[in-house]
Amino acid sequence: MIVDSRTEIADAVSVAAAAGTALIGSQIDLGAAGQEIGNGQPLYLIITVDTSIITGGAAGTVIFVLASDASAAVATDGTATEHWRSQDYVTDDAALNDLDAGDRIVVPLPSGEPAYERYLGLLCVTATTTTTAGKINAFLSVDPYGNKAYPNASV
Repeated sequence: MIVDSRTEIADAVSVAAAAGTALIGSQIDLGAAGQEIGNGQPLYLIITVDTSIITGGAAGTVIFVLASDASAAVATDGTATEHWRSQDYVTDDAALNDLDAGDRIVVPLPSGEPAYERYLGLLCVTATTTTTAGKINAFLSVDPYGNKAYPNASV
């Protein structure tokens, strides 16, 4: 599978951050507000963990949010339109860690309401404590399980 750069949100992008909400990677310009993406042929948001997401001390959590906004700088203050919110994933440097290298999250993009605004982005909500390490890849695909990532685009 080839990932089009226009459907890629993150390519080994760090999610290490203090507690709060951050916009991750790039945003996808849907061209106009109200696009009905995922309607007709399902689309999937795929998040793969490139480097384990951990904290250096007490366990914390991260949540991923697929959101759209009228601005390319998708708002992190809760005013962006939320289309999907993940579960809480535990970030710990012990066996309790939920997001280790190689893990993947596959989400069918919701269609319908709420309508998508022009720019689609991924937010990472870090709770409780600072994450000290972690990188993700995130992209849209029509084939959630048939894709395989190759380092440096080599086959």
